[in-house]
Amino acid sequence: MTEQFGWSPYGPLPSTVALGGTDREDDLRPELADVGRLARRGLRAVIGAARAEDRPRLSRMLAEHLGAGAGALDVVEETWPGYDHVNVQAGLDAWVAEPVRSAELVGVASFQGVMFGLGDLLAGGRQEDMHGLRPGNPASVNLACGPDGAVRACIRCGVYLVTEGETRTAVLLRGAAPEFGQDSVSVQVMSTDPSAATRAATDIRQAALDHNVFRGQVLSFGVEVFGHGRTLLQFHRRPVMTADQLVLAPDTLAEIQRQVVEVARHKERLLAMGQHLKRGLLLYGPPGTGKTHTVRYLTSTLAGTTVLQLTGNALHLISQACSVARALQPAMLVIEDVDLIAEDRGMHPGQHPLLFQLLNEMDGLAEDADVVFVLTTNRADLLEPALAERPGRVDQAVALELPDADARRALFELYRGPLEVDTSGLDDVLARTQGVTASFLKELLRRAALLAATRTAEDDRLTVSAADLTAALDELLDTRNAMTRTLLGSTPG
Repeated sequence: MTEQFGWSPYGPLPSTVALGGTDREDDLRPELADVGRLARRGLRAVIGAARAEDRPRLSRMLAEHLGAGAGALDVVEETWPGYDHVNVQAGLDAWVAEPVRSAELVGVASFQGVMFGLGDLLAGGRQEDMHGLRPGNPASVNLACGPDGAVRACIRCGVYLVTEGETRTAVLLRGAAPEFGQDSVSVQVMSTDPSAATRAATDIRQAALDHNVFRGQVLSFGVEVFGHGRTLLQFHRRPVMTADQLVLAPDTLAEIQRQVVEVARHKERLLAMGQHLKRGLLLYGPPGTGKTHTVRYLTSTLAGTTVLQLTGNALHLISQACSVARALQPAMLVIEDVDLIAEDRGMHPGQHPLLFQLLNEMDGLAEDADVVFVLTTNRADLLEPALAERPGRVDQAVALELPDADARRALFELYRGPLEVDTSGLDDVLARTQGVTASFLKELLRRAALLAATRTAEDDRLTVSAADLTAALDELLDTRNAMTRTLLGSTPG
């Protein structure tokens, strides 16, 4: 019968025992090969210890760059939100590239999840050895810096050894790492001239603002679902749109332009006369009346203005969006469906509803801040009590109504585009579409074009007949399409 042994945590059972052998100590007898193995292992240890001083070490590189007394130098630190990493990199690159400086970039290997600063790297010792912190190739990440997929390579963790005349400076750049609890971007500076360290940190912060890639762009705030709630800024193309493409009543359009566009155009004269620039515009009305379209028009018109959009699950990022708007003015902050935050509270217990936070941010702007807040809502009744309680933040409320007959005709012409349509029955169609939205008319033309395509040959020119238009309208007004009309925001009379 084979002898059974319990599991040993120190390694596998000797092969002789596993095969039914009787003497486990046979495998422990020394062999000549064992002597050779031990000798090689000892030799490697001796050589490693002897060459340890020859291996590159961050502490040695910093000490050689900063010179004697480096351990007594102060560390100056600046921090930014994680989404500003690309701007910090842009500012640091510009600062380093100035003709008075030369710099060498040294990457930091094994930095992930390790908490350390420039002083720790200079001290070296146990932490440097324990975590394997050592010079390496700079690790970078591509971050968005513009629309259409434009990116910029940003250093995740690296040390810049900077020389400026007789002054030696070291700059440590660390990007955010939310997965390790590090939510901010940091720059730490040490210099042989203590005043130069403070000056460098200040200059890098200013350069990050001067070279900010968000400036003049159209951005939307979001939250990375699988990135530990990390705040993201996405770039969008600026729309191109004229007033002719925005079908609004002339008086309504004039109100909006005066409050948003004209203030921006005449800001220097207004400021000279002691008038404030910050302003708030509320666009309200039923769904489908052109609120989002109006925002697109304003975005197109305010070329060079930084536009920030807050929607959906990013509405709690109000303070971050306002901070960016203040820094990059002239700016327009757009909050769509603002009624959604009328009762919602912030991320922390005891906070006021997000709407009140927004109103407080608006009130906290300086009088000369060229920032316009554009709020949109389908439910003005939910906002009215809050706006009455906090007066003065919203300076103009503009109602967007369902299009009248003239507006419906203009929308029909706008959406028709190059499509050939027999308009002999258009008056009747417009009369039957009282109370519809622009979305309804756009869908009406698409359905009419589809009917025309269905009844004609593939090689025939697509032309919508009056009968096609009427049939499409009959289909949309049919009781079976009540839900479709609701989805289009229309209640035709």
